[in-house]
Amino acid sequence: MSNAPFSADIIVVGGTGDLAMRKLLPALRHRDRAGQLADDSRIIAVSRAGLDHDGYRDKVSAELAGNSDDPLDTTDHRFLRRLHHVTIDATGSEDWDALVDLLGPPDHRIRVLYLACAPTLFGSVCTGAQRNGLLDERARVVLEKPLGHDLASAQRINGEVGAVFTEEQIFRIDHYLGKETVQNLLVLRFANSLFEPLWNAAGIDHVQISVAESVGAGSRAGYYDESGALRDMIQNHLLQLLCLVAMEPPATLDREAVRDEKLKVLRALAPITGEDVHRHTVRGQYVAGAIHGQPVEGYRAELDRTRGPDGPPTASRTETFVALRTEVRNWRWAGVPFYLRTGKRMDRRASEIVVQFRPVPHSMFPQLDEQAPPNRLVLRLQPDEGVRLHLAAKLPGPGGIRLHPAALDLSFATTFGRRLPDAYERLLMDVLRGNPTLFMRRDEIEAAWSWVEPILNGWGRSRHGPRPYPAGTSGPASATALIERDGRTWHGDEDD
Repeated sequence: MSNAPFSADIIVVGGTGDLAMRKLLPALRHRDRAGQLADDSRIIAVSRAGLDHDGYRDKVSAELAGNSDDPLDTTDHRFLRRLHHVTIDATGSEDWDALVDLLGPPDHRIRVLYLACAPTLFGSVCTGAQRNGLLDERARVVLEKPLGHDLASAQRINGEVGAVFTEEQIFRIDHYLGKETVQNLLVLRFANSLFEPLWNAAGIDHVQISVAESVGAGSRAGYYDESGALRDMIQNHLLQLLCLVAMEPPATLDREAVRDEKLKVLRALAPITGEDVHRHTVRGQYVAGAIHGQPVEGYRAELDRTRGPDGPPTASRTETFVALRTEVRNWRWAGVPFYLRTGKRMDRRASEIVVQFRPVPHSMFPQLDEQAPPNRLVLRLQPDEGVRLHLAAKLPGPGGIRLHPAALDLSFATTFGRRLPDAYERLLMDVLRGNPTLFMRRDEIEAAWSWVEPILNGWGRSRHGPRPYPAGTSGPASATALIERDGRTWHGDEDD
């Protein structure tokens, strides 16, 4: 793979928004520092903010200085000079002249259209870019989630974008797939002989995938109320992680092999329909509680604040927590449950994949009161990305064998001794390389919606809304009951 810097025009539609300021521009800044952007590369923000180029540079400079642990210095002058701003109302069909004049006709630079705007605008922005002659066969478009609200809207968006770009030009981004731990999952499985022989129903008891957030919906409550945890997290992030855990070894890591195997997993997921929606899913909504000893308000109170004081108090049924149980119906995973859990205002911030191995078939230590705890592999996505393997070890000392749980702990930051790039850094460079491996294909997106939609429909028909749980806890008690019915426990709810 070439290390030459990329000549690119990166056009960020929604370039003054939260995503651009918190994630995209810091990521591009670090890649610029690493020498991966050629001198003639430009970053062009498109928004309705009415800023000129200098005004936008001042805004970005202030945002980066205020939100980063790595303050701006003299090395960032080159990055700031790359920034431009064009005012366009993406909901309309005119006012593209300023962007056309700035870009000029397509040249040697790769053009990336990054849609950090509402998904309802994806089609019109792509059509506008095409109509104004801004695209060529090398152009690429990046689609941020949520890609639709249900299967029909996802198909409509895919169709609108697909009318302008070929599938090879479309990069549907899921930033979880750019995390170091997620990529290391592929390496652990397929570059080491230790795990793969046990990576099946004979060796694994169950798998847990959890994404817990201590923050609430906050200022995003208005948006979040139209989405909810199932659409916001399960349909994309957690199902993608499940696919990487469960997929068959691809023959290669070429453009489509990994995505082909992920699609097979999505199509093998046991459907959750009818009465199974009640049996195998739990939804919750946080109420007032405390995080780290500090009182916090409930979700509905946050939503009322975003809507202003004049409206009636909300009775929202939007879920801020989901736990569910499913299986992958194929030879490798027959009978192995996969438990997925995500929520806001939880007792901790943690994203992790837990692979629980089966216990030893026979204990040769009959003098012990209990059997050795089964081995457990924990992949931490955040915080402190790394891998921990839980083992049974002998407690040092005389007087016979006493077993004690111990862990082999691989912290990426400690082991590799340097800053870990943010997921967006890796994914943005993959867009410039034209490498779609860590991006979602159209059939993946639509297969995930096909699996999620019956759950949404079942909840919609239910007389019961989300179960309340106090902020600062691990979720509704029924989520604990969901896994304990199978004789298992959520990782983190017991002593490691």
